[in-house]
Amino acid sequence: MSVFMLTLYVLIWPVIVAGTLFVIAKAFFKELRQAKREGRTII
Repeated sequence: MSVFMLTLYVLIWPVIVAGTLFVIAKAFFKELRQAKREGRTII
């Protein structure tokens, strides 16, 4: 495996994790806003 491919493989994981965290956080805050609008708790 070339050094470039190994570097790319190692550096892609933080991008995948950051993207997943962004999607989860976005959905959470959407649900939080909706719950506040309806006057209920999110839990």
